[in-house]
Amino acid sequence: MDTRTLLLILCVCGPTWTTTSDLDYGGVPLWIDRFLGEPSVFTLRGRMDTGWFRAVNPQSCPLECDCPIQWPTALYCDHRGLGRLPEHLPPRTEYLFLQGNMVSGFSSGAFSNATSLRWLFLDHNQLLSEKLEGAPLSGLTRLVNLFINHNNLTKVPAGLPGTLRQLRLAYNHIEEISHGTLQNLTNLELLLLQGNQLKTLGQDDFKGLSMLNLMDLSHNRLDTFPKHLPPSVQQLYLSSNVLTGMSSDSLQGFTGLRYLRLSRNRLKSEDLSPGTFNVSSLVEVDLSYNQLTQIPVVPITLQYLYLEVNNIREFNVSSLCRTIGPLTYSRMKILRLEGNKMEYHQLPPDWVYCLRVIHNLYI
Repeated sequence: MDTRTLLLILCVCGPTWTTTSDLDYGGVPLWIDRFLGEPSVFTLRGRMDTGWFRAVNPQSCPLECDCPIQWPTALYCDHRGLGRLPEHLPPRTEYLFLQGNMVSGFSSGAFSNATSLRWLFLDHNQLLSEKLEGAPLSGLTRLVNLFINHNNLTKVPAGLPGTLRQLRLAYNHIEEISHGTLQNLTNLELLLLQGNQLKTLGQDDFKGLSMLNLMDLSHNRLDTFPKHLPPSVQQLYLSSNVLTGMSSDSLQGFTGLRYLRLSRNRLKSEDLSPGTFNVSSLVEVDLSYNQLTQIPVVPITLQYLYLEVNNIREFNVSSLCRTIGPLTYSRMKILRLEGNKMEYHQLPPDWVYCLRVIHNLYI
């Protein structure tokens, strides 16, 4: 590797203080068009001349809501100052937008006339756990996506339908997950619980979630790395908790874990067991804004490692490459070390043989 190449890939810079906000509270943008529908809605083009639209009775739309004729399965009742669910929901409703209201609960038969619901948006209401008793959503046997972010729940609602694939409960006041609450959700792929008040997680809290791919537990009060998480998880977010360490078996069993975010905790090198992050499936690990004094051991297959704003004083090549040879170099593409206690001239000369394919190294 010549000097010209090194100049292209090496970035020496100071601490980065910029912040970014997650899309849809968890890095998962919601691609949905208010008038044309979400991507999975079948194409309506070509049906406009068949009289299909004329079959929709405009009188079946609740007075508090809008029923777009170009998307007849959607019902917009959002940001209307509603304190309760509109009466006489049309049976055709598959997408119900109720976000930005003042709804605090539902009766047990509130959705008995809208059993075809697939997407239910309840963000930014005043939902209370005690007013969701009786499992009012249990009869929605076609429900796929449920949004209850930014409400006043203190526990995960019980009796949710097993058809759910996405459950978003971010920024509530959830302190516990009652035994068996999630056990029926065998199709769940995404679970957002960030911004709550979880301190501990029980052995059976996530039992049954065999399809879960993304779990976000950031911005809670966890002081110990939670065990007994679903082994199917590929994206695990635990940023902004109060974790101080991790044991050698913290990531044991996560055979498909690819993205791990642990930024803004209180992790210390002396409280991390050797090889904690040496998991071959990992693609990205974020350990920024912690209290680490050493670069932790990571697999040579890791591609993105974020260690900015720690207390690291030394660049340990052995943490990235145990041996250096024709096939044993690191596959690291981005390594961030800015905001630590080391400078470019402290890099050992053999780092270039370990990080052969790196795109950006920030110090």
